[in-house]
Amino acid sequence: MQVGVYKVKMGNPGDVSDLERQIEAGDINPADIVALIGKTEGNGGANDFTRGFATQSFSLLLSKYLAISPEAVLRRVAFVWSGGTEGVLSPHATVFTRSDSPPSTTKRLAIGIAVTRDLAPEEVGTMLEVREVAAAVRRALIDAGIDDAHDVHYVQVKGPLLTPAAVQDAERRGVALVTQDPNGSKPYARGATALGVAVALGEVDEADLDDSVIARRMDLCSLVANTSAGGEVRNCEILLFGNSAKAGGNLRIGHGTLRDVIDTAGICDAVRNAFDDEDAVIDPQRIRAVFAKAEAPVGGMLRGCRTTMLSDADINYERHARAALGAVIASVTGNSQIFVSGGTEHQCKPGEAPVAVVVSV
Repeated sequence: MQVGVYKVKMGNPGDVSDLERQIEAGDINPADIVALIGKTEGNGGANDFTRGFATQSFSLLLSKYLAISPEAVLRRVAFVWSGGTEGVLSPHATVFTRSDSPPSTTKRLAIGIAVTRDLAPEEVGTMLEVREVAAAVRRALIDAGIDDAHDVHYVQVKGPLLTPAAVQDAERRGVALVTQDPNGSKPYARGATALGVAVALGEVDEADLDDSVIARRMDLCSLVANTSAGGEVRNCEILLFGNSAKAGGNLRIGHGTLRDVIDTAGICDAVRNAFDDEDAVIDPQRIRAVFAKAEAPVGGMLRGCRTTMLSDADINYERHARAALGAVIASVTGNSQIFVSGGTEHQCKPGEAPVAVVVSV
């Protein structure tokens, strides 16, 4: 296996011209594309339709090159979008390819992909979702050719949140939901999928979990999960990244923990973890992609100083946090095409957040 990582610029959520240009130039083989992770300029909430628009646009383009229907593209390629490009964050997509290659002499970047079945509204944010995701993560480990969970550095999960239509459906059938609030369902949805990752990788014992701890017992967490929830999906898509002895190429991945949204040192530690060298020089030219979660400081206090992230009635805290962290990461990488997603339920300890970095070696 050899994984390729390519950045694609987007002028709007329906703009696929840069991917088309790179395909036409021969830089990307469309037959090798297996996944796409991107940021759109929507609000990131339950009514963020830019994510579905982007998926539709890219699937239409790829259907032309692959000579299959857009629906078949969706079964072949995993699309994960996060809305919200506040501050310096640039709308973009990271395209992943996978092709045959002899293994390298040392472990290299590998990707494994798996999906769950479609979830009913009453299953979102519950232990049923935790178990479905855990099973899918185990399948993704096999798909990636990774034998040791310690070689996993980033697990991106996109799952459903509760849309108004889903809430109405549950009401008609007389079933209980974790909440009646579509936007309020995001913590449960993101939390359940993160705990699924934690269970599969041995970070949390399933015996310590039940429905009552989801989005509440934040000390139960994964250090490598990065989860999002949207109304454009019904199942959970799992993209697992790690380093495998069965992979070739010149890319590696590492991860770290951000102590807060201005933790530059944590970003640099993640880069060095990818190089497997504590003394590695931070060369922006060798950083191929960054994937991070952003969180408001506990109680709104950042290193002893008050912020308005949690008290601003006009701007949601996720948007504050994404903007702040995006600027900090860009100051290290020199590139604003960064995947920063808000909300860290069960993704690192409270106030902290995961970050993963792909580098060329």
